[in-house]
Amino acid sequence: MLKILQDKLPQSLLSYLSFRISFQETLERIALARQMHEDTTFGFGYLTEVPFFKAVPPHVQLDMLASTWAKHISSENFEANLADESVIYSCCETSARMVESQDELISSYLKGGPLDASVNLDHMLASELRGLHLNLSNNGEFLMISQFEDMHPDEARKTKKEFGMNEERLDIMFDTLGRWQMSSDFLQNLSHLFTGREILRIVTVLGVK
Repeated sequence: MLKILQDKLPQSLLSYLSFRISFQETLERIALARQMHEDTTFGFGYLTEVPFFKAVPPHVQLDMLASTWAKHISSENFEANLADESVIYSCCETSARMVESQDELISSYLKGGPLDASVNLDHMLASELRGLHLNLSNNGEFLMISQFEDMHPDEARKTKKEFGMNEERLDIMFDTLGRWQMSSDFLQNLSHLFTGREILRIVTVLGVK
């Protein structure tokens, strides 16, 4: 289970919906881009909800989602890092936005999954999805970090100190920007989010082994 400060992300149907919809949307965008012979290295994906991560390759975004999901459904307790917090925020925002505007597409994303996701795709559900991250105790550091990129290092350090930001805790954000490879436990981390049949399609689309 994932813990953010004193709060735990509820292991609920809502969290399943937010992670699954966001993964499916990003995967379909990758599949479409490849069919059209377009660049799939950056510029789209659920994680672009966080400005700092707009250049993270979509397939790495999916790997991050899977990793955070695995921590979330684990019986062990995990302290969420800023990358995890970014994933949770982005999944909630992406899924809520899609529920509000693309209900037919959402239905196809939820069909055939590990859980029965018979829900009303309405503004109430969108509000509940956003509430998942809004109700968690966090100070939104992952949203603030992009403003430091254009600052002089000394000024950036001063501002971070004023906001009480831990420099070491920010390392995971910068490390993520340099990622290209997917982790070896990517497919295993998708357990309980996708069925075996669905994972086979994911393997085909992404070309992972």
